[in-house]
Amino acid sequence: MASRSLPQWGLDYNETTIQDNAERLVSLGFRDLGYKVVILDDAMTEKNRSSNGSLIESSSKFPSGLKNLVDQSLHSQGLQFGVYSSAGRFTCGGCPGSLGYEPADANRWASLGADYLKYDNCYNEGNSGTPKLSEHRYAIMSNALNSTGRNITYSLYNWGDDKPWEWASTISNSARMSGDIQDYFDRPASSCPCGPDEYYCQLPGYGCSVFNILGKASHITSKNQPGYWNDLDMLEVGNGGMSYNEYKSHFSMWAAIKSPLVMGNKLYDLSPEDYGILTNPAVTALNQDPEGSAIQRRLVEQTDDKDRWGFGEIQVWSGSLFGGDQVVAFINAANSSRMISYDLVEVFGGVLTSEQAQQAWILYDLWGNETVIPAVSAAMVLNGTVGIEAVDDGRWYFNASETSWADGLASNNALLLGTPAGRVEAVGTLSAEVPSHGIAMWRLRSAEQGNTRRKRDEL
Repeated sequence: MASRSLPQWGLDYNETTIQDNAERLVSLGFRDLGYKVVILDDAMTEKNRSSNGSLIESSSKFPSGLKNLVDQSLHSQGLQFGVYSSAGRFTCGGCPGSLGYEPADANRWASLGADYLKYDNCYNEGNSGTPKLSEHRYAIMSNALNSTGRNITYSLYNWGDDKPWEWASTISNSARMSGDIQDYFDRPASSCPCGPDEYYCQLPGYGCSVFNILGKASHITSKNQPGYWNDLDMLEVGNGGMSYNEYKSHFSMWAAIKSPLVMGNKLYDLSPEDYGILTNPAVTALNQDPEGSAIQRRLVEQTDDKDRWGFGEIQVWSGSLFGGDQVVAFINAANSSRMISYDLVEVFGGVLTSEQAQQAWILYDLWGNETVIPAVSAAMVLNGTVGIEAVDDGRWYFNASETSWADGLASNNALLLGTPAGRVEAVGTLSAEVPSHGIAMWRLRSAEQGNTRRKRDEL
């Protein structure tokens, strides 16, 4: 699942902002990659309900009417409409929340043509503190949405409060598992008090770095399943707070863990490099893989090469993919470039007799051709000089509206596999020089003749 939110605008957005972003999603090719949901954030409504308790849409933001905006600017272009509320008395921005008004609000959103609900946790009036309390509160809205008869994706934004990975899969499609993300790679923040290995935090907070959230997510990746995903919060790619290598690491791991990919940037501010990261089809294919299995962390190894924030570890992650393929990622959080090596036996659980470890694998580098989108061409698309169709020669852009990710993988579409990068022999070793705060990532495919689509084994 991929979508687009408007957090960089804060509460200062209106129908023109939404129209411009919708058009940009289409013209830049994001819609046809799968970024189809335009999520309006807080402050969609006036500060008070009507005399009969109904929500009142903001007349200043939507002078032409919200229903007209949805029909003319979103649905007419093949985009979807995401609404926002909170499972509390108020939203985080002080507008009316939906606690106690669930059926009425769900019916109102359905009448507007809503396709997605981002449901926050502010002002919950103490209806939290145990998993059962939170599950009950969020289940009321789940039932209300189902009763509308409209297919509305339900995303819990409760910051990992009361362990949603233990209960949310039966009532929702995704749930946030940590405090709010900030545009940092590994910078600590007092507002995000729990460390990266404290996966259950009593005070999730905000200002959490990519590295912090990634560490927390590493403990609960097994809780993902088709139809329900741990949400690691929005993508920060394009917001300017991280380096190119850090953004590559961020996007790669969010994709491989199967977090919903929600862009949280200003589309007009994207650089060609940012654009190249967000449109990398081989990495996005990990997120959309039909198996739905999240990558797992296999190794954390500390080094003495600490960066300015005191981090200096390397990590190895691996996991299973469609048709028996595998994914392996090396992450370098140290202060300088490092050679990282990892045995194939360890990739497959540390069992020497593993059938997978005992065979050779063809390697495909998921970041093997970083110039696959020529900078000049990307710049021309971004500035509106030409459309995406005019510069795409079939080497870098995958249109998932024409061919689904599942069909593309089943047909061995080269765009989704990555760049051929040799092979690793049975019980061999994977090695790569990984830049500071960077990532090396491969798709592995069995080298056995006639066995490239054999049933997967769990890692």
